[in-house]
Amino acid sequence: MPVLNRKYSWRINLKAILPIMLYFSFIPLACAQEENITVHDPVMIQQDNTYYLFNTGWGITVWSSKDMVNWKREESVFKDPPEWAVKAVPGFKGHIWAPDISYYNGSYYLYYSVSAFGKNTSCIGLAVNKTLDPDDPDFMWADQGKIIQSVPGRDLWNAIDPNLAFDESGTPWLNFGSFWAGMKMVKLRDDLKGIADPQEWYTIARRPRDIKTDDYDPGKGAIEAPFIFKKGKYYYLFVSFDYCCRGLKSNYKIMIGRSGKITGPYIDRDGVPMLEGGGTLVLGGSDAWPGVGHNSAYTFDGTDYLVFHAYDASDNGKPKLRIKKMAWDEAGWPVIEE
Repeated sequence: MPVLNRKYSWRINLKAILPIMLYFSFIPLACAQEENITVHDPVMIQQDNTYYLFNTGWGITVWSSKDMVNWKREESVFKDPPEWAVKAVPGFKGHIWAPDISYYNGSYYLYYSVSAFGKNTSCIGLAVNKTLDPDDPDFMWADQGKIIQSVPGRDLWNAIDPNLAFDESGTPWLNFGSFWAGMKMVKLRDDLKGIADPQEWYTIARRPRDIKTDDYDPGKGAIEAPFIFKKGKYYYLFVSFDYCCRGLKSNYKIMIGRSGKITGPYIDRDGVPMLEGGGTLVLGGSDAWPGVGHNSAYTFDGTDYLVFHAYDASDNGKPKLRIKKMAWDEAGWPVIEE
């Protein structure tokens, strides 16, 4: 459109340009995208009338939305890699995995993973913020450093994929894990910034692992991404079986078990403990979406949702955001609406 300045003046024919103005008014801003944004390991939270999505990416990728459909890219959590993480994980450059977001006692707690791919040279860190609104004067992510670390050869577990959960008494627990000896759970301090003493650890799910497998090897028991969701009298443990990150060849799937206690044992629909490789299928792949997984689960405005990524067969296997309403059958197991 013409620009007015001191040197030139223009006579604007509003009748002529009105159709053009109306046309461009219906084009979304460049920063807004539809629901199928490219994400990996998504978690979500609602603050006031805005949803915030965090996912794996450089410095932790952040999106915001008013409707869970149109998403705006926000600034990443970290502009530079945390110094402690660079020292703890050789080769780490700032690509941070599998965050988890929660609101507690007036602040937002964001756990995140730093790791070497395929190794349990891994750490879980924590950043805290008073608000998620980047326009709020109080907006500032304060890194709290390392919470848990796994060391190859010492630990038969992997410190990635954290998820914060609270039991019926309000005690905080962090569940996490990938491959090796399965999903772990540890009690946290009341400030959520470290492991509680005396330390209390549990294994809550695993898949068979050949006893001959070297401790440095993740093995073939592909299980990861634990997420606990409380519904009625049960704690539901979601996990992902099989393999992510292979595009069209991904065979990721979402599995579940439940327990009356947050520490387990978690049992699937057929009565098989998840400690013995059990798990009931919640959602599997299809021709359109060959692999689905690394989910989170929430209740927003009285409706339960399953949030996850899926590999898009129509886009060369890129991981896309998927959000599905979650209903419950008469026996109390989740049913995903198609």
